[in-house]
Amino acid sequence: MNRPVAGQWHSVEETTGGTPPNTPVGDAPEPTVTAAVDGETARLTVSGELTDAARRPLVRTLTDLLLAESGLHRVELHLRDVGFMNSAGLAVLVQLQKMAAPRSIEMVLVEPTSPVTRPLQLTGLWHRFTVVEADAS
Repeated sequence: MNRPVAGQWHSVEETTGGTPPNTPVGDAPEPTVTAAVDGETARLTVSGELTDAARRPLVRTLTDLLLAESGLHRVELHLRDVGFMNSAGLAVLVQLQKMAAPRSIEMVLVEPTSPVTRPLQLTGLWHRFTVVEADAS
């Protein structure tokens, strides 16, 4: 077996014989994200898992809404259909909130499931968000 020489470039695929480069390990499917606007409120509904795979569709959807809707004052993230969230999902929620903050848009978590609320509570991020039940939104 040829060993790489220090300073010499080699690919992971050559040394491990494993998964091809650029293939995420444990790749979770992107969750489904739907959006609707009602006056000054945007409603984003997330179904699936809140992991790193959720970053692209959620950030893209919120960015599109922020560019198209100048009168938004509230973004509701409906999370009733989220069955799993990891630390990357926590980071996505914080990123969305930071995107909305400069425009004084309130980020509200609607009906988060226990897989969402528990990590938020354990990390102390729970206090960063307004959390409501569906009928209170």
